[in-house]
Amino acid sequence: MRRVSPAPAVPAPPGSPLADAVLTRLVAAYTPAADPVRAQVAAAYMKHVAPFLGIPTPERRALSRTVLAGLGRPDERDCAAVALRCWRLPEREYQYFAADYLRRYANRCTSGFLPVLHHLVTTVPWWDTVDVLAAHVAGPLVAADPATVRAMDRWIDDPSLWAARTALLHQLRYKEATDADRLFGYCLRRADHPDFFVRKAIGWALREYARTDPAAVREFVEGARDRLSPLSAREALKNL
Repeated sequence: MRRVSPAPAVPAPPGSPLADAVLTRLVAAYTPAADPVRAQVAAAYMKHVAPFLGIPTPERRALSRTVLAGLGRPDERDCAAVALRCWRLPEREYQYFAADYLRRYANRCTSGFLPVLHHLVTTVPWWDTVDVLAAHVAGPLVAADPATVRAMDRWIDDPSLWAARTALLHQLRYKEATDADRLFGYCLRRADHPDFFVRKAIGWALREYARTDPAAVREFVEGARDRLSPLSAREALKNL
């Protein structure tokens, strides 16, 4: 009989008075701003990954500023509590709030946040939250503690395509600090992945690094043409 590995435990939101205040204010601010017509349009655009409140991004971010006004800076425990509690709410805008919150306070977190981050990128996953978390949360965490790159080495082979996409994109903003060997290695390890979002991420990561070292990217793509998908190669060389 084939043995099935147990699913990773879902992190429980830790206690946090700051998160209590944030979530109380957040629901009170977002609920009356809901627009059912816009919500239907947004849900359809995002392939019905989640229900929406229907709050346009500029208005949502303005409301978010009022939510956070006067509140203190979080520590890692607060960040985990806010994010996990937002992820338990059904409407997508709450997860957008959490992604923005973590982007703002990524420097308050350490490698201890990685189990929470893995949960976020693999739960109700779609590019709209995963890409923010990859470039603006996973990226800064790895840059601050190079030992955490071992987590990315595991995520690139993760059964979840969204964890793999996160590993591919975590260096997106590194520029000259990019570990090119690791980037190219990740691209080759997932080059045969059948999913559009992984193949697109390979191309995107390479295209972004091409802004820093176009010759290296061109040489890599030419040498890996027989392994990269046409989509990945085309995206990588789009601006070269």
